[in-house]
Amino acid sequence: MQAEAEERYEAFHTECPARDVVDHVTSRWGIWVLISLRSNDLRFYELRKSIQGISEKMLAQTLRALVQDGLVWRKVEPTTPPQVTYGLTEFGRDVGEPLTELFDRITRRLSPRSAGARPAH
Repeated sequence: MQAEAEERYEAFHTECPARDVVDHVTSRWGIWVLISLRSNDLRFYELRKSIQGISEKMLAQTLRALVQDGLVWRKVEPTTPPQVTYGLTEFGRDVGEPLTELFDRITRRLSPRSAGARPAH
């Protein structure tokens, strides 16, 4: 039993399932979804409004991946139209905590002037 508890994924192996989760979490939008859900459960449109620049399609794809990975839960209310709410699972809170800390550290260190002075992409 002890050997099972110490068994870990081989993260540098291309077939490692943990790599997919890391890819989803660190994707362009995955981080923002996890940070946006850190303190509140949000409905789809609220989540989209909170993450400026994300398209409906990309939000739906990102949420689908994070739900499949077990980081985000999805609840559908049978209304017309259906109301869909998303929130973080325990796993999602655990993974999202260091991302939130990273985001908070970065925003504390950046002055509003330096953040606005970024070159355009």
